[in-house]
Amino acid sequence: MIPIRVIRRRIKSIQNTAKITKAMEMIAASKMRQAQNRVLAGRPYAEKMREVVAHLSIQSQPGEELHPLLQKRDVKRIAVVHITADRGLCGGLNANVNRLTANFIDEQSVPVTAVAVGKKGITFMSRYCEEILAEFTQLGDRPSLLDTLPISRVVIDEYINGSIDRVYLAYNKFITTVNQLPVMQELLPIEPPAAESTEAVEYIYEPSAVGVLEHLLPRYVEMQVYHAILESIASEQSARMVAMRNATDNANDMIQELTLMLNKARQEQITKELLDIAGGIVEK
Repeated sequence: MIPIRVIRRRIKSIQNTAKITKAMEMIAASKMRQAQNRVLAGRPYAEKMREVVAHLSIQSQPGEELHPLLQKRDVKRIAVVHITADRGLCGGLNANVNRLTANFIDEQSVPVTAVAVGKKGITFMSRYCEEILAEFTQLGDRPSLLDTLPISRVVIDEYINGSIDRVYLAYNKFITTVNQLPVMQELLPIEPPAAESTEAVEYIYEPSAVGVLEHLLPRYVEMQVYHAILESIASEQSARMVAMRNATDNANDMIQELTLMLNKARQEQITKELLDIAGGIVEK
């Protein structure tokens, strides 16, 4: 039987751990609500931008030169913007997107370079990918569009100068509080979304549709990267909240088991002392 003193020490230690995980769960829940609101608030803007890009893309006249971000070419090198969290304690969230990117790299017949966002992704890519083009960390829980512009600028510049021929985004998409989906999304070349409306709507673009499209496409890429990071942050906080809740529940279960063990040990000790006393009386 484990000594009573050892059992009490274990119970005290687990109670302290449960307090920590409970506090982390509450903090993650608060951050998750904020991140979820930012994701939901950004979706209408992203959808409207897609709609405008779709309409502008069909305004191009035959023979006009395509914008560099729309041009497709033979794939000789691929880049993956790999987005993970800076911290752990969020279940299998980082492992899932790492596994997705690893499988994607294994399936390619051309070299793959990485733009790693988040410490967990940097650690993984330093072991798995042959080249890391850029590293980004410490974006925080509430990054602005300006904070993510360097990431977008790296992939845009590299694509325009021909160093890479295709760019993908790997991140965790926020579905629900308990469900986050790792996705691999093609970012460049831009594939203009199909216009949803079939109505003939005539807009007047100044200075021209091509001119507006030329300025809008980089903003479109920047918005896609920014929105992917927001989705990843919301997924991270949701996964951390669930993980900490499970950890707290497991700690409470362990406390109950150890308390039962403690009571049995005390009962055995008391019974033994009573038997010793009764045996002494009989001997007298």
